[in-house]
Formats: sequence, C-alpha cells, structure tokens
Amino acid sequence: MEKVIAVIVTYNRKNLLAECIAALRKQTHRIDKILVINNGSMDNTREWLREQPDIDFVTQKNMGSAGGFYTGIKKAYKDEYTWIWLMDDDGYPKEDALEKLLDTDLEDLCLRTCAVINKEDKKSFVWKTKNLETLDEVKNNVHPFNGTLLNRKIVERVGFPDAGLFLWGDETEYYFRIIKKHAIPAFTILDSIHYHPGKSYSYKTDWEFSTAWKMYYYVRNRFYIMKTRYSICKPLAISMYIIFLLSYSASVVIFQKTNKMKKLEFILWPVKDAFTNNLSVTPSQILEKIGTKQSSFRFINNYIKRLKSLV
Repeated sequence: MEKVIAVIVTYNRKNLLAECIAALRKQTHRIDKILVINNGSMDNTREWLREQPDIDFVTQKNMGSAGGFYTGIKKAYKDEYTWIWLMDDDGYPKEDALEKLLDTDLEDLCLRTCAVINKEDKKSFVWKTKNLETLDEVKNNVHPFNGTLLNRKIVERVGFPDAGLFLWGDETEYYFRIIKKHAIPAFTILDSIHYHPGKSYSYKTDWEFSTAWKMYYYVRNRFYIMKTRYSICKPLAISMYIIFLLSYSASVVIFQKTNKMKKLEFILWPVKDAFTNNLSVTPSQILEKIGTKQSSFRFINNYIKRLKSLV
C-alpha cells in the first residue's frame, strides 16, 4: 500500500508553520504522516510541536534548508514511505494540491511539483520563468522543495540533497541531479497549487552588507549547481560559473549603492571555498567576517592577493 508523508523544514517561524500544517490537515487526499524538521528554532516552535499529536518532528541544529531536507527525505525513505511531499514552512498547499499531484498518468519515476503561486495575489508565479508570469501563460515551471512530490524510486537512484550547501541553491542542485545527471523527467501539475511569499531578493536591489550572510551561499553554491548541471563537461561547468561571477560582479557595480568595494571583495571568499570544496562555513562565521572593517589599502591588497591565488 502506497503511503504519503509530508516533510516540512522550519526555523523560527511557528505561526507560518502552523498555517502550513493546517493546510495539510485539510487535504482532500489523506496524508499518512506529517514530519517537521525543526532546525533548532529559538522561538516556541518545539513546544508547539509537542502539543500536536498527529505530527512527528525532529529537532536538530540549524543546518539550513539543505540539511533540513536531507534529514527529512532520509527519514521518510528509511521509514518506507512511497511518496515524499516537500515544502518550506512559509508556504502552504491548496486543499486539493496533493490529490492533483497523484491523480495523473505519469510514471512513478518522474518529479512532480505544484505550481508555486504568490500567496498575496493568488495568481502570479513567485519565481519567474523566462518572460512568463502567470498561470495562464506557462505550461511548466518546476521549482523544487515547494510542493514537490518525490517517489522513493527517485531517492533510490539519486540519493539525498547535499546537506553541506546549507541554503540558496541546494534545491536547484538536487533538481539538476535528478533531471540532468539521472535523466528523470520533471513536470509541473498546473492545477496543483502551492502558495508561497513573493521572492525577497533581486540583484537590482541594494542589500545591506553587514547582515547579508546568505549572499555567501548564493555565490558559493552556484558552482555546485553548474557542476551538476554540466556534469558531463567539467570545463563547461567552470566556464559557466565564471560567467556567473562576472555577471554578478557587474550587477554589484551597476546596481549596488552602498559598500560596493566590500561587496566585490566579499565575492572572492565564497569563490575560493567553492573551488576548494569547503562546505564548513556557518552563518555566524560569515557575519563575524563581514563585520570586520578594512582600510581601502588593505582591501586592495587583499583583493589582489586573492585574485592571484584563484588564478
């Protein structure tokens, strides 16, 4: 008998988590188990979870979305669930979303995902696909970890997400591992809706240097995405990463209004760690380093040294 488990990763967003779980409880297709991976939340998430008799949960140190989904998928697979439904805590599925995902003629060995729609206007896509923005315009828009339904056959073949990526790019790397490296097809079921907040980052928006620790993972993890996407040709993967770095650096120069020089120097750190396969850097380490002030002379000197080391 096929069993379905919903896996939610949460961190310090108890109210949003409760909204997500309420939507799961209302699904027209029965969910056999709800599993929450609590990434060391410091609010009262853990206490609230203890009061929910129909929910299993695992509390671990904060390992980001990558570590959260690694733990959740691994546990669901070990517990022999047939279908593993993935989502973050800040989104929630429409009441018939799971029913629509399962009620298809697709083979088990394919990736199925909801259409991820802005929870405010209930119409536009959260992540733009080319020049298409709404449900009426697009036929396929796959974005993993937001209403994605995995069959255990996929996990058998592909394995688990890379926990070391922490966040920003971990879902994309896993997606390309599925569809490119293992040639497993992916489909968006357009009448299966998952609501999610609008995207919070744009390269055109000026970001605060002293608190933007996530940018480290954004730059570092892009290399792992490229290596997976172009796994049959490593030189191409490196070339595409360099193109990304040049484009990203140009966006800093053109669109950023504050701390341009610091932001440019900062890029070299995650790049170095990408090429040396360093996946050990934590958010607290990033915040500590970007909080260190540097003189212009020291910045230029360090920039030249790091550039030479990369070359």
